[in-house]
Amino acid sequence: MGITNRVHFRNLRGDIFGGVTAAVIALPMALAFGVASGAGAASGLYGAVIVGFFAALFGGTPTLISEPTGPMTVVFTAVIVQMMAANPDNGMAMAFTVVMLAGLFQVVFGLLKLGRYVTLMPYPVISGFMSGIGIILIILQLGPFLGHAAPPGGVIGTLTRLPELVSTLDLAEVALGGLSLAVLFLMPKSLKRWVPPQLLVLVAGTLLALTVFAGADLRLIGEIPTGLPNLQWPHFQPAQLKTMLIDGLVLGMLGCIDALLTAMIADSITRTQSDANKELVGQGIGNLMSGLFGGMPGAGATMGTVVNIQAGGRTALSGLVRAGILLVVMLWAAPLTKVIPLAVLAGIAVKVGFDILDWSFLRRAHHVSWKGTAIMYGVMFLTVFVDLIVAVGVGVFIANILTIDRLSSLQAEQVKTLTDFDSDLPLTSEEEALLDRAKGRILVFHLNGPMIFGVARAIAQEHTAMADHDVLIMDLQDVPHLGVTAALALENAIQDAIEARRQVFLVGARGKTLKRLEKLGVLRFVPSDQLMATRTDALKAALRQLAAIDGQGSLSRSGEPERTPL
Repeated sequence: MGITNRVHFRNLRGDIFGGVTAAVIALPMALAFGVASGAGAASGLYGAVIVGFFAALFGGTPTLISEPTGPMTVVFTAVIVQMMAANPDNGMAMAFTVVMLAGLFQVVFGLLKLGRYVTLMPYPVISGFMSGIGIILIILQLGPFLGHAAPPGGVIGTLTRLPELVSTLDLAEVALGGLSLAVLFLMPKSLKRWVPPQLLVLVAGTLLALTVFAGADLRLIGEIPTGLPNLQWPHFQPAQLKTMLIDGLVLGMLGCIDALLTAMIADSITRTQSDANKELVGQGIGNLMSGLFGGMPGAGATMGTVVNIQAGGRTALSGLVRAGILLVVMLWAAPLTKVIPLAVLAGIAVKVGFDILDWSFLRRAHHVSWKGTAIMYGVMFLTVFVDLIVAVGVGVFIANILTIDRLSSLQAEQVKTLTDFDSDLPLTSEEEALLDRAKGRILVFHLNGPMIFGVARAIAQEHTAMADHDVLIMDLQDVPHLGVTAALALENAIQDAIEARRQVFLVGARGKTLKRLEKLGVLRFVPSDQLMATRTDALKAALRQLAAIDGQGSLSRSGEPERTPL
């Protein structure tokens, strides 16, 4: 695996077209997210350039376009508010330090090869989490959309002051924001192929502000400084260090999820396979460098990635071209953006919030599973009104508990005891004959499939059926995995049988199952000559034991079993 991404010039035209198209879409989004976060439009533009360049260069998905995204903006906004409240003088520097920490965490995740585990979350949790972020983004833009600065206090503060915001709204800014939303929602798909709606809204809204609303006191972006950004050296406060580390971890994890989900979309479109761990390293380097230069955090952007692929982009060159075009804008054309109305950017951000909402799952979740629906809405509520970490943690915990309970119930059905022919268990004719000869005195304890800890109760319940039998055959030949809890439950069943002076045979224990029993010391209760490879051998040996107990020579004539060595 190379250090850099796959860059070649065999698809030069397609990569240039893809990069240019992605840059056109990225410009208004970067400005909107920068303003929405509170870091400023310049920070959004810096993030789009820096994250996009380094993630494309060092990532593991050639067609992925990385830039500030809605979810990352929501979390970064909360970080800025928290850091500024704790330290007004150095809060912004501390917020950018959190971005650097997020990048470092992502690099570590990639080096530890945790890429394939990042997205192993139940879909209702992901859906509720993302939809909650979309709702937060919409709510936070209500103030700017109505012609006011974003109220303090985040979601709760905005909702609390909503009656005041509505009663004192600015009609001109509401008109511009409403027009932006109308274009973004209603623009025909046929026109979207020729001009990105976000760019059309940005240009049209600015022209309206300069002409129709020239006399109105509109809030504008203001001039963005040209030239390269200044270094933002890491800044820590001992009292906030723990909070900064947690915020960095949350931001890094969200960026991993956002990027890898987008990479999966890119893979499905291009029929390729990305390198998840390498992608995390690339994303981490991008965010580390972005924070170092005062840029917003970023991740894989679905819209930019899809547009890049549709325009012909196939290698990381398209991402590098996109970053180069935005760099040119940042160095020489930034002053042209100073007359863009903030209400237009608020309209763009609100539309992004609507797009983040998982409408597809929201419409049909209640038809699939009431448990999944409850988890989704619970995670959504916690995301909006409590905390992102709490939301994901609670959602994953509950979803996993429900999944384990369901799997345990299914596996419990595979724990069976039988004393004669059972149609659910495929026995050979010889085994049926041997079992019938035992006259119900042999109990076959059959387990099938992976035995996880949730099956221990079923094992305990089933082994109570041994009261009227003289021999226990523990059949494990269809068990590919034996958990510690299930193994200890088997040990209890074996001990109970031995204490009741019953003979115990163990069948089919091999591989990891055998090693687990050996390490836990379970095999010390079973003599080595009663470890059998097949059920037939065990039945023959059991009949010999019964014959010895009863002194019935007829049973002993079954002959010496031909034991197959383990």
